[in-house]
Amino acid sequence: MDPTEPCASAAPALAQSAAEREVELPYVLIEPLRRTAPIVFASPHSGRRYPAELLAETRVPLISLRRSEDAYVDELFAGAAAHGAAVLSATIARSYVDLNRDPAELDPDMFEQRLPHAVHAASARVQAGLGAIPRVSGDGQNIYRRKLSLEDAERRIATVHRPYHALLRNLLDETHLHFGCAVLIDCHSMPSSARGAHAPDIVLGDRFGASCHPSVTALAEATLRRLGYRVARNTPFAGGHITQTYGRPFTGVHALQIELNRALYVDERTLERTKGFMRVRADMSRLAEALSAAALHQSLA
Repeated sequence: MDPTEPCASAAPALAQSAAEREVELPYVLIEPLRRTAPIVFASPHSGRRYPAELLAETRVPLISLRRSEDAYVDELFAGAAAHGAAVLSATIARSYVDLNRDPAELDPDMFEQRLPHAVHAASARVQAGLGAIPRVSGDGQNIYRRKLSLEDAERRIATVHRPYHALLRNLLDETHLHFGCAVLIDCHSMPSSARGAHAPDIVLGDRFGASCHPSVTALAEATLRRLGYRVARNTPFAGGHITQTYGRPFTGVHALQIELNRALYVDERTLERTKGFMRVRADMSRLAEALSAAALHQSLA
């Protein structure tokens, strides 16, 4: 398969039965013929498969759920495999389980049973309805008709969240072992309204330097600016659970979050690709090429 072409996860949003989910992995991994770069590109929010039991429990239309997606981000970064990097993409929709959340970030009001004391119910993300099992859709509507069972949450975590993170951690460990360092590019998209009328084209988040070596962030910013994008750092998105969990620069593992303004490549009302899609996809491949050519394993190890 040409790594620049849409992979299996590029199919339209589909309802998925429980039986289908049992035999399908909750991710797609594209690996280059030879790993020449210490980089893993990952998109945890681009999944477009909607399990049938989710759709049966929702009170909102599918398009409302789909507005939670980082639409087509997996396709935009798939070309990184042509430059020696691994590319990992979630296939299950974010509204089913959010992979960029601590699995303990659960809202007690969503469940029939009392939750364990270890849950992080007070986190800002849970309070906003955007915990590991989201309460609201991308356009702010309440998703569910009724309360869920705790067993449902545990099943979602066990079948989707844990396998994705187990593979991501393994990829980073193997990359670090082979190159002496590892760089995770955590790929997302943001609504054009994220910063009102002055939303940048791209936001780079390195948790204000805590999750990634400044040279990586600087190289990404310079490359994107050279390609004509307006780039901001850490505002309004500095990085989430994934960058916080995996970004450990003092151990040689770096995590940089990238947020693309959806208006660059998609109609935010219909979620149809626009004429800008091909340009953004080509430019994200150029970003991967620049990062891969930078001999990061020499400067970060």
